[in-house]
Amino acid sequence: MRFHFSPKTPLLSLSSSSITSLCLRPFLPSAPKSHFYPSLACHVSTGGNLRMDSTSPDPSSSSSVSVDSVADGLKNQSFREHDISKNNNNMNNENKKNNGKLSLEDLNWDHSFVRELPGDPRNDSIPRQVFHACYTKVLPSAEVENPKLVAWSDSVADLLDLDPKEFGRPDFPLKFSGASPLAGAVPYAQCYGGHQFGTWAGQLGDGRAITLGEIMNSKLERWELQLKGAGKTPYSRFADGLAVLRSSIREFLCSEAMHFLGIPTTRALCLVTTGKFVTRDMFYDGNPKDEPGAVVCRVSQSFLRFGSYQIHASRGGEDLGIVRSLADYAIRHHFPHIENMSKSESLSFSTGDNDQSVVDLTSNKYAAWTVEIAERTASLVARWQGVGFTHGVLNTDNMSILGLTIDYGPFGFLDAFDPSYTPNVTDLPGRRYCFANQPDIGLWNIAQFASTLMTANLISDQEANYAMERYGTKFMDDYQAILSQKLGLQKYNKQLVNKLLSNLAVDKVDYTNFFRALSNIKADPSIPGDELLVPLKAVLLDMGKERKEAWTSWVQSYIQELVASGVSDEERKASMNSVNPKYVLRNYLCQSAIDAAEMGDLEEVRRLLKVMERPYDEQPGMEKYARLPPAWAYRPGVCMLSCSS
Repeated sequence: MRFHFSPKTPLLSLSSSSITSLCLRPFLPSAPKSHFYPSLACHVSTGGNLRMDSTSPDPSSSSSVSVDSVADGLKNQSFREHDISKNNNNMNNENKKNNGKLSLEDLNWDHSFVRELPGDPRNDSIPRQVFHACYTKVLPSAEVENPKLVAWSDSVADLLDLDPKEFGRPDFPLKFSGASPLAGAVPYAQCYGGHQFGTWAGQLGDGRAITLGEIMNSKLERWELQLKGAGKTPYSRFADGLAVLRSSIREFLCSEAMHFLGIPTTRALCLVTTGKFVTRDMFYDGNPKDEPGAVVCRVSQSFLRFGSYQIHASRGGEDLGIVRSLADYAIRHHFPHIENMSKSESLSFSTGDNDQSVVDLTSNKYAAWTVEIAERTASLVARWQGVGFTHGVLNTDNMSILGLTIDYGPFGFLDAFDPSYTPNVTDLPGRRYCFANQPDIGLWNIAQFASTLMTANLISDQEANYAMERYGTKFMDDYQAILSQKLGLQKYNKQLVNKLLSNLAVDKVDYTNFFRALSNIKADPSIPGDELLVPLKAVLLDMGKERKEAWTSWVQSYIQELVASGVSDEERKASMNSVNPKYVLRNYLCQSAIDAAEMGDLEEVRRLLKVMERPYDEQPGMEKYARLPPAWAYRPGVCMLSCSS
């Protein structure tokens, strides 16, 4: 079974053009559409096998050490803990007395992933192909010398029932750099594959991320803890398994910034420096340099990706059973409502004119699961478009089955509105992952995921097509609702939105600041024409007569819509400001924090985190964080980055 992609292939009930053409092509009325907007409309047909050819690197000949023996050894090592254990015990007892929050030693660990799914019989970190397994047990191995805590999230600590006082423990940086074992953890690296820039890449896996296990909080929520940059795993290929401070600050800050914007995302508990240097060639131009090493503790209810299923389907045979086991695992722990569906819910949908073309989601839990993943993904991408976020590396191994933003590499928020913007220098030749293409790429990735489940005989081609249809419908519904909310309108006005996006693109208006300023427009049709643009003067810069007339015309149409809505100016302004952030994590803000941190000043990272925790508030005194990027922000390494980290 195989998906076929063709610009002439209709996407079921959607038009023959891609989702991008329905909502994003108007952004660039004069752009060469064939260059920036490859159609990714999909349909499923039977016949043939899933083809994901890949080559296997030769395994290293270096010696292996068992995880269990090293774990026993680590328990006997002090890492200065002998000197501070008495102090830690006092702190733990005090924590229990004071607020009911937990110490690190008292966290409630569970290890369902390791317990319920097949693992690698080998426990070493020698790079190799790992067959018939979902994970490999492996210990953190990054070299550490006097690690330091850079930043932390009290909000994430609360999710884990972790006492925030634990961040002050002298041994906290040791534990979250991986140098000292965390009591109760069972570290492992996950096996997965993926399509990278549209091409099957074979086995990828956690090359520098090591999951410590799952924490069950007092609400019985399951949260996985993962150290990124903690050392080599069997999936590291030719890399060192490490991360640098530069990329780690970006991942930590954006994980939290996206959460407070209201966008589904993985989280970050803390960021520590390792005290060692890591060599990186940021632009892959033959000019490597040493950078400070760091480790981020990422937190998510699951780190399962589309590629977690693809790798096993690609190998066929007995590994097809692993696809089913992984699907059952995900449904059991993360989609329990699907497991509990009954025929009485009558979730049957017609997929065409033929009476036989009916998809009954209650008769196949895997079909219902696929549809929910498609809809979650569509909703996520619609929210990205709403805040002007560009992920930059939407490979299938970077797509969460929970519909979360995952793997923050060369991401970027729009400054001047440019639908062709990509923050990834690797993406420049074709701009596959540019801002305007994200809805189509989401669909393409769902197609690959559905193909995987078809190969494992979990869903039919009809059910796969229905999931993709639902993606298209859900994206358009959510996108139109988001744009209406951003404009303060009661219903979507396609003509008004298309003209607005065209104007924004022509004049390269700052996306975030424009929508924030728009709430100052009054629903008063009697305002003289030469005064209509006064509320927008801070964002409509350096325009000639013709462009001012274009904007005046749009504002007049907009005011007519506002008047028709009947909502007061005060009520509308409050509503608009609750969905149009004043502060987003612009790349130049990240770079300023990185520059300071690399010089030893960690306060800017912490200050920037605090600002991003309240993106919709005015925050008097913090206005500089809402300013347009300075001239230096457009240099390589700031506005555009590579995947190097």
